[in-house]
Amino acid sequence: MKIAIGSDHGGYVLKEFIYQYLLEEGYEVTDFGTHDEESCDYPVYAQKVAEAVSAGKYQRGILLCGTGIGVSIAANKVPGIRCALVSDCYSARSTRQHNDSNVLAMGGRTLGPEVALEIVKTWINTDFDGGRHQRRIDLITELETKYNR
Repeated sequence: MKIAIGSDHGGYVLKEFIYQYLLEEGYEVTDFGTHDEESCDYPVYAQKVAEAVSAGKYQRGILLCGTGIGVSIAANKVPGIRCALVSDCYSARSTRQHNDSNVLAMGGRTLGPEVALEIVKTWINTDFDGGRHQRRIDLITELETKYNR
């Protein structure tokens, strides 16, 4: 699986931790930045990761900022992105099973590294259930098409 990852300064430390784990597990991962803790703008990195996933270059994306809120809002502006802000494993599993989320957002200042890692593992290893959930994804896509002319 190819994974795009990115963060602003508030998510940098946690991004580095997750990035190393993904590499050790054999995933093909590209780090879209930031590359230090100097203050920067989260929409820049959310856009890079979301566009890479939307274009089909990566199957999944992971984004981090201080709370995860900003990157999730920004990423969801890109057509084809279903970014979910997650802070527990139940939600990580559900957003894959029911929403077919393709980008995961988390907060570098709200989650510890071990909890975040369990969320990532759960999210990566959970498949989309399809069925009635596909109908709902199709309705989301219709909304996206209507408002992104």
